[in-house]
Formats: sequence, C-alpha cells, structure tokens
Amino acid sequence: MAAATSARLTVLSGPSGVGKGTVVAAVRQRHPDVWVSVSVTTRRPRVGEVDGVHYHFVEDAEFDRLIATDGLLEWAEYAGNRYGTPVAPVAAQLATGRPALLEIELQGARQVRARAQEAQLVFLAPPSWGELVSRLAGRGSEPAAVQERRLAIAQAELVSSGEFDVVVVNDDVARAADELVGLLTAPSPSLCPGGSAHE
Repeated sequence: MAAATSARLTVLSGPSGVGKGTVVAAVRQRHPDVWVSVSVTTRRPRVGEVDGVHYHFVEDAEFDRLIATDGLLEWAEYAGNRYGTPVAPVAAQLATGRPALLEIELQGARQVRARAQEAQLVFLAPPSWGELVSRLAGRGSEPAAVQERRLAIAQAELVSSGEFDVVVVNDDVARAADELVGLLTAPSPSLCPGGSAHE
C-alpha cells in the first residue's frame, strides 16, 4: 500500500465491550484533526448510530461486490455480521502524508498487518476481565446468548494482545484517547535510526 513516507496507518483493535467506539469518539471530539476511517458493515444500526458517521450500513450484496472488486483493505465476520475497511479513502488520506486511524476487529487487524507491514497495531485492553464483563452486560442491547458469545470471543482476543505493537488500557476514556493520538502522531519507527518495530 503505497503512501507518503510521513503517513502513518494506525489500527485500533480489542475485545468487544472494551470501549473502542467510545475512545474513537473521544479522539474525534478532543482531536478533530485526526482522520478516522468509517467501516462498512452488514450489521443493523444500533439506536443513535448514523449511516456514514459510525458505519456505512450495507446489504450483503453490496459487501460481496466490495470484496469481489478488491475494494476493502480488510474484512472480517464477527458475531454473524461482516465488517470491512474501504481501501480508497484510506489510501487517499495516507497519500497526503497525514495519519489514518482504523477501528477494526482482530481478524481485520491481522489482515492489515499482512498487507501493510508498516502499520502500527494498537490493542485496547480493559482494566480487568471483570470490568469487561460488566461493560458487556451493561449494554442491554443484546440477548444473553449473544453476550455469552461475545465474552467467549473476548477471552480469546485478550490472549492475542501480544501480536500488537502497543497495548493501551482503557481505564479512563480521555486519557486513552490522548495516548492513542500520541501514538498516531509519533514518528514512525521505520523512519528512525536503529530499526523498526517489526524486526
């Protein structure tokens, strides 16, 4: 994925319920100059979600078309729905030399690492397992069976944190958002003397 050398692609991932969306919303509010990719999904909108702001909500046929035409940087199926990152807006942002932020699931983060090795992968972790369980239960927007499935997936995802370049603990949303922006705007390791984060 060619881009200006000063551009930085940063991927934020983490288990369901850890607060990825909340942290990204805080980034948008506190640092409006940060560009955040808007994913496409086949999931139905939740209450308060706006098409084109939180996600681009599409039908399965449109998602199939994007896959077939190589229009997605990555895509993954999660809890029965598909999510993906449109490649064109990300490439256009990186071409300007400014950083881009993706909020995606673990499967997608692995695809980005395989396709763009210079990408910085950030894992958002809960302060504790108990806190994550509490957050998922507090959503109240999903049946118990779906919550149990998300918790089982989350346990497996927490183990994968070692695959990421940086772990940010979401114990305070504003602090986590500021830490993430600091990572976004830090000089890329590949531009620094002495090596790379991926050696």
